[in-house]
Parts: sequence; structure tokens; C-alpha cells
Amino acid sequence: MRLDPSSFPGLPLDPPSLFRRLLLFALLLLVAACSDTTAPEDVWVDLDRLFAPAAEAEVAQVRSEWTTRPAAATGVRQESAAPFPMAGVPGRLRIVSHLVDGHRHYGAIVVPEGAESGSLPVLLYAHGGDSGVSVEELALLFLGLGEGAAAFVWVVPSFRSEPLRAGGQVFRSEGEPSPWDRDVDDALSLLSVALQEVAAADPSRVAVLGLSRGGGVGLLMGARDPRVKAVVSYFGPTDFLDPWMREIADDALQGRPRDLPGLAWFDRTYLQPLRRGEVSLDTVRRELIRRSPALFASTLPAVQIHHGTADPIVAFSQAERFDAVMRGLGRDEPSYQFFAYVGGGHSPLGLTGSAGRTASFLTRLVGSVP
Repeated sequence: MRLDPSSFPGLPLDPPSLFRRLLLFALLLLVAACSDTTAPEDVWVDLDRLFAPAAEAEVAQVRSEWTTRPAAATGVRQESAAPFPMAGVPGRLRIVSHLVDGHRHYGAIVVPEGAESGSLPVLLYAHGGDSGVSVEELALLFLGLGEGAAAFVWVVPSFRSEPLRAGGQVFRSEGEPSPWDRDVDDALSLLSVALQEVAAADPSRVAVLGLSRGGGVGLLMGARDPRVKAVVSYFGPTDFLDPWMREIADDALQGRPRDLPGLAWFDRTYLQPLRRGEVSLDTVRRELIRRSPALFASTLPAVQIHHGTADPIVAFSQAERFDAVMRGLGRDEPSYQFFAYVGGGHSPLGLTGSAGRTASFLTRLVGSVP
């Protein structure tokens, strides 16, 4: 039988042409099938394994790595200096810079005028959020402590890639961001600058006051460096293997990231590459562990925790988890205090009485506060 081409308009019946079209169609189907099997959304992440309790060997591995990160201050420069009142007491603000991992980092140091050599404890303020820090934030802290603010040398680090704002000046620290982890390197290195450059600073009396992200940073500083004698943490994260953190990671992996400080960076740097199979689960797990001060509680100095039960940013479960660990280690008054504020949110202003408790804690541990 002979086909009549006019009966099949638009269809090429030339055998070579038909064969080529069929071959092209088959190749397109093969490419589509391969694309479907390797699409990012089809890569399964074992959350049970990712958030399993940390083994002793994993914690020891992180501790060992920390010993390779020196806190020495190099390349120190003074960028500016100006008067800075400390709740009615004359003080002086210095903006300094130094090198951390080859990156130039900026920080602020505030010292009461006329302080004698070695007479004052050091209080490092670790800020919250991921938009940098302003020295004007100190005004609120000074207001809370009153004249007690002038009983300290204040040290205020920015964190890498973020700005330090002082009046009309902006100093941006170099380097890629690394919330909680390399934040600690930046803060410890600036602490070294202060102890090296400020005669009034007493290196035997060092404390950290941290809010939110900075609360976690402060606890990690205490776990890593014996120079830190006390840490006051306001609603800081304590355990990145906590079920609440697992929910956050699960949402991010499904394309629903929450608006939380540090999460956008962690999602972009670790969770999404994990979903695409570009980094290993063990790598991401190690990053979670190294940001979890509760796992390193055995080497923590004196600690005071403040957390509201209705905190919408850092879940109260983070404080409960940390408290359980500390109680399990036998930690109690006076070197460990935990204050829960019923209905309190993510602001010290809503945690009634916290400022007085903070001042009292620091008075007993690192020096007298007027």
C-alpha cells in the first residue's frame, strides 16, 4: 500500500527526517527524566540523623578545633577617639581595629576618665540581630545600670561583614559572616586588644553581657576562653540540636525560611546546599554543634540566664534545655542563675527586674558597682 502524503498534512514522511525527529524526541525524554531525578527538591535530608543528640567524640572534635584559633590581637590601630558620657560620669570612646583571620575587624572601647591602672573589670557587650551595632546602644545599657556603668571598661565588638556605627561614622568589619561561630573569634580578639591597650582594664575580671544572638556568643566565649569569668545571657540560643531548631530547619528546607537573625545566612550557606547535595550532612551537623553552648557547659564560668516564656524570636525551650544541662552538672547559686519571665518577650525592657539582677550578679563576680 502506498501512502498519500496529502492525507497527512504537516507530517514529514521522508524516512530519514522522521527518524531524526523520533531520535530527538527520545533524547528530550531522557534529559527530562534525568533532570527530574536530580532536582534539588527531590534530595531527601535525614532530619533524624541531622538533629540526633551529639556524641562525645563530636563535641571533642569541635573543642580540638577551637584550640587552633588564637585570640591574639595583631595589626591594632586606633581609628578615632572622643568623649563619651557614661550615665553622667565622664568617659572616653575609642574606635579600634585589628586583624582576625586576615580580616580587619572594628570595635569600640569605652573607659571612664581618670581610672587607675588595673582598677576596673571588663564588660564585653555582644549585640543581637544581624545588622551590626551602634555605640548609641550603650546609652540604654548605661541607663539600666546607672552610675554602675562607670565601674567597667566596656568592649563592643562588631561581627565580621557588619557595621559598627559611632555618631556619624560607620566602620564595616571585613570577612564573610559566620553568626555565633566566628563571632566568638572576633569578640575574643577585640577583648585581647582591650586588655593590651587599656591600662585601667583588669584581665582577671572579665564578663560578657549578650542579647539574643550575642547571648549565644557570650556563652560560647565563656566555654572557649578561661579569661571570661562570668556571662549574662538575655534570651540567647543555647542548643542548635533542639527540636525547635529542627522545626526551623525543616521549614527552610521546604522553602519557608523564618525571619530570624542569622537564619538567612545559615540557610543560604548550609541548609540549601545540603538540600541540593552539595555539602554533607556531617558537615552541617558539625556547624550546628559548634554553635550550641549547652553542649560545652562543663567548661562554662559563672552564668546568669534571662528568658521570657513568650519570646517569639528565640523559643523559651532554649533556656529550658540549657537549665536542664546546668542542673545536671550540679550548677546552682551563686555561680548559676536562671530567671524565667512569664509572658516576657524578646526585649530586656519586658523582663521586669532583670537589670537589677544583672547588676547584682556582676557586682559579686567581677567587681563592685556603685
